[in-house]
Amino acid sequence: MEMLWTWLLSFFFILALLCILGYQLVCLVDLEYDYINPYDSSSRINNVILPEFIIQGVLCFILLIARHWFMLFMALPHLYYNVNLYVTRRHLVDVTEIYNQLSWEKKQRYFKIGYLLVLFILSLFWLLWSIGDEYE
Repeated sequence: MEMLWTWLLSFFFILALLCILGYQLVCLVDLEYDYINPYDSSSRINNVILPEFIIQGVLCFILLIARHWFMLFMALPHLYYNVNLYVTRRHLVDVTEIYNQLSWEKKQRYFKIGYLLVLFILSLFWLLWSIGDEYE
């Protein structure tokens, strides 16, 4: 039963990460098409960056405690990248440089979304597998 709860938690954490990254991408696209000003866009993105990092850390911690090594090793590069951004203080979007970095920021979010989609599919597979094992 604990395996089912672990996969259910990881499923919802990855889903939350995908929603946060989708929100950031929508803010960047709105900025690109001048629906929003740079200050509002960067403040909205910066407000959800730290929760994204925290959710990723909690997800890795849950996978570590549950000893799901394959999924942990799949999630660790994303955590390392986020920690590296935070330590080098490049995690926040600068309001004065957002137009110059717009294509890079969008590519970064697209890559993260693609990476998390792979984790999401794997988590969904293991969630359904554990449900099948639970009712056998």
